[in-house]
Amino acid sequence: MDESYLIGPPQPALSYLKVDHLLDVAQRTGAQAIHPGYGFLSENAKFIQVLENNDITFIGPPASAVVSMGSKSESKMIMDKAKVPIVKGYHGDNQDPDFLLAEAHKIGFPVMLKASLGGGGKGMRIVMKESEFFDQLDAAKREGMKSFSDDHMLIEKYIEKPRHIEVQVFGDKHGNYVHLNERDCSVQRRHQKVIEEAPSQIDSTLRHGIGEAAVQAAKAVGYYNAGTVEFIFDTTTNQYYFMEMNTRLQVEHPVTELVTGLDLVEWQLKIASGLQLPIVDQKKIPLFGHSMEARIYSEDPDNNFLPGSGNIEVLREPQQIEDEVRIDTGVRQGDTISTFYDPMISKLIVHAPDRNQAIRALYSALDEYKVVGLPTNIKFLKRVLLNQQFRDWDFDTSFIALNEEELIGVKPSKTESDIIKAQVAIANTWLNHQRRMTQ
Repeated sequence: MDESYLIGPPQPALSYLKVDHLLDVAQRTGAQAIHPGYGFLSENAKFIQVLENNDITFIGPPASAVVSMGSKSESKMIMDKAKVPIVKGYHGDNQDPDFLLAEAHKIGFPVMLKASLGGGGKGMRIVMKESEFFDQLDAAKREGMKSFSDDHMLIEKYIEKPRHIEVQVFGDKHGNYVHLNERDCSVQRRHQKVIEEAPSQIDSTLRHGIGEAAVQAAKAVGYYNAGTVEFIFDTTTNQYYFMEMNTRLQVEHPVTELVTGLDLVEWQLKIASGLQLPIVDQKKIPLFGHSMEARIYSEDPDNNFLPGSGNIEVLREPQQIEDEVRIDTGVRQGDTISTFYDPMISKLIVHAPDRNQAIRALYSALDEYKVVGLPTNIKFLKRVLLNQQFRDWDFDTSFIALNEEELIGVKPSKTESDIIKAQVAIANTWLNHQRRMTQ
């Protein structure tokens, strides 16, 4: 039977980030294990250690792996030693501004400044030339200190036309490791993902190589349970480089579930209980069709993606169809999107035989999605799907920034819209016919 417990007021710092509150509820209820979800304490090594000290299983990796991968500097050093490709850069402790400038010159402009403990696009700055360096360094340090209470910076060569490709990995406590193929997460705003899809455009040779590199990364830190190894993929050279490892289950994990037919949370629970991976032979990991996920946010894309909040007066979701259309959400009509948390309303995931059909399926589902009472990014997402570069898979992580005129505040071309709506109508007619035939 489901139960709920009040752990504190709405502010995360007084509730979901309070280790003692969560531990108290776990002990009072006799909980044997805790699944940390996507955020808050999901990558907090101290929380993991507290649970272990109280004989409560953490459904995730060991604290040591979280510590190693939590620092961008340390993780890059570990990966370099493990022969996992990394971008040329400086990951040391000397933070003197003049010294950092000298390192930037060695690397060669443009460079990327990154907060060592950063995430979610925070504490990152692109520096195109020397004259910008100190101003951008100060800005990145301020943001790093504000967001992570740490202003330690690393410097890397800036790859000008990158794709963001991540690999889902699993390990168990018996020394088995596999990867569940990769996802392309290149459609981003301010370094935050908007649309994710699987598989990526890379060929089978590169897919094998990047998957093996991800497994090697997991082995290097004695990892077990679910993790995601993120890579920068240079579209001009077809080279991939380790970026970071997220030591938790990702928001976009349903994309992988739909192209493999595997339940990743079920895998997590089995591994946490001490069992082996359900599949230990890499060659037996399935991959079929194409899947896409769109994050439905309460935000105003036409106003610099300003987060929205308020009451959901009307909520009409697309019809969920097993193995074809899936909605992961935690809200219902009448609920409130508050200012205390990420304004994501849901994740909308589709699966189809190929990418073109997946695009049509996602557009159709978005067309059915209605939210009244607060702003959403639904129209923006539809514009992305109508964009020719997106449909041709001819883009990198700068896609949204380079196409603002078309994607933000501008209605899509009537011709394009009519074409895709016609395709959707034809596809739906065929699907309905097939369902009637099987009934």
